[in-house]
Amino acid sequence: MSAKVGFKLRLTLPGDHPLGPGKAQLMELIKTHGSIRSAGAAMNMSYRRAWLLIDELNGMFREPVVLKAQGGKQGGGATLTPFGEELLARFRSMEKRAEKAMGGDLEWIEAALGVPVVKKGEAE
Repeated sequence: MSAKVGFKLRLTLPGDHPLGPGKAQLMELIKTHGSIRSAGAAMNMSYRRAWLLIDELNGMFREPVVLKAQGGKQGGGATLTPFGEELLARFRSMEKRAEKAMGGDLEWIEAALGVPVVKKGEAE
């Protein structure tokens, strides 16, 4: 058995609006799939839930994060705006810097758990 202590970055924006790993993953999947429906499905999330999260994201900032296209015969679509791309990149950068800054503390906590720790890239 191995133990890995992790963390999840979650920002709380004014109005108590969260920006965390779930919304970041949804943005990444929209970027990959070009669709809110497909992105939500990849997360085992209903289209309505994914749409509401994107609507919330778009309302949190002065600029939209995701542009939505109407459905129809060709179907709809969605893309990250340049602002959305920058937001996602900065969020992922903050995650990496926070993990690096907490590295020693996370390792100390892992060692205190009393179970073997397998570091990334090592075989169990």
